[in-house]
Amino acid sequence: MQFGRRLDKFLVGGYNNSSDEAYNAKGEMRVFMTAIYLCEHVQNVRNVYQTEDPVFRKADLLADPAAFAETEYVFSTWGMPPLNEAEIRHLLPRLKAVFYAAGSVQAFARPFLASGVKVFSAWAANAVPVAEYTVAQIILANKGFFRSMRYTDRKRAEADSAAYPGNYDAKVGIIGAGMIGKLVIRKLKDYALEVLVFDPFLPDETAAELGVKKVDLQTIFAECDVVSNHLANNAETQGMLNGALFASMRPNATFLNTGRGAQVVEADLIRSLQSRPDLTAILDVTDPEPPLPGSPLYSLTNCILTPHIAGSSGREVRRMGEFMREEYENLTQNRPCRYEVTAEMLKTMA
Repeated sequence: MQFGRRLDKFLVGGYNNSSDEAYNAKGEMRVFMTAIYLCEHVQNVRNVYQTEDPVFRKADLLADPAAFAETEYVFSTWGMPPLNEAEIRHLLPRLKAVFYAAGSVQAFARPFLASGVKVFSAWAANAVPVAEYTVAQIILANKGFFRSMRYTDRKRAEADSAAYPGNYDAKVGIIGAGMIGKLVIRKLKDYALEVLVFDPFLPDETAAELGVKKVDLQTIFAECDVVSNHLANNAETQGMLNGALFASMRPNATFLNTGRGAQVVEADLIRSLQSRPDLTAILDVTDPEPPLPGSPLYSLTNCILTPHIAGSSGREVRRMGEFMREEYENLTQNRPCRYEVTAEMLKTMA
């Protein structure tokens, strides 16, 4: 296939789909994109960084639509600007596919799919560090790490850590067995843990293959030493994790959230943490994110906040670019693709 102008567009927008001013230094965004789409990863396709300005925002499309009239493929990452169907047909009339080197495509994918444009996501690549982070927190939580780390008094720390089960025959609850949830489960196989799963969409045969027990949400919270949330983020799951569930947690249990903050009734979680100092919450995501100034989440000693670091960062982002480079080659060489997103999949994806 003749390449040239047909694959020279890296389409980006303001970070988190906000205004272009959020990343107003195009040089800064170019560096960020380069970190994901390393030249060595795309060398077999085309060294896009030899072009004068390979990174484009929505404002660039609107300013000069003719420059993109022949574009067939778009590579992007976090900050992909949403376009409606009319804009796609007008600005990118020959577009065949979008390759998104990040996770969720919920914010922009539907109009592209409705316009006949294929969408590919590196969600599987982004799932790897999330699963690694999750497993690390589960193992530490079962050892009583997060509670004992608060104390300088050794005897008190030892007494508190003795109240935790350790990582032999403890119960771990996984809420949502999508890409990330399944990867967490597989990584936990290295430990002698019993894994319970809540996921209405998980087939019984897949649960058997994974070696997990399917249960309802109430059982997850009532029986597990650690409960880890990996629910898809949609209207049906928002506010699903509420005070009744947190109140039912067993003594010294830990709630871990790397999914989305909107799935938690935050006021309920705060009340549970305040009334039960034996509980621990490890929150990599909140709603809003970060928590509002003055939120008790900042001061509660049994709440550990991390700033949405579970996903790809540092050198990990290179994996996402590599996945999308491979998908481009699979598509253009008529090989089976692994990470195409369909409209049906959006109903249950994060």
